[in-house]
Amino acid sequence: MTFLFYLSIFAFMLLAVVLCLVILVQESKSLGLGASFGGDPGESLFGTSTADVLKKITAWLVVAFMVSCVLLSLWSASIGAQRVKSLPTTIEDVQK
Repeated sequence: MTFLFYLSIFAFMLLAVVLCLVILVQESKSLGLGASFGGDPGESLFGTSTADVLKKITAWLVVAFMVSCVLLSLWSASIGAQRVKSLPTTIEDVQK
């Protein structure tokens, strides 16, 4: 269970990095980070509809990020609640 939890946190952090990179690569008014890779903005992997494709990819990554954020929040809250239940509540419990 712990391995799966930390694996999902790693995947969440990887998703956050990918989301940041996709956002930075998008064309802005000043061409942003996308201009640093060189070439004409019209010449790209997805053709002339690169902006539309990147917007769709960004939207899906944002949805995945938000869903995983909520799921990890609920999961870590339940793990915390389980740990609190296992703590001793009185001095007599500690002395046992």
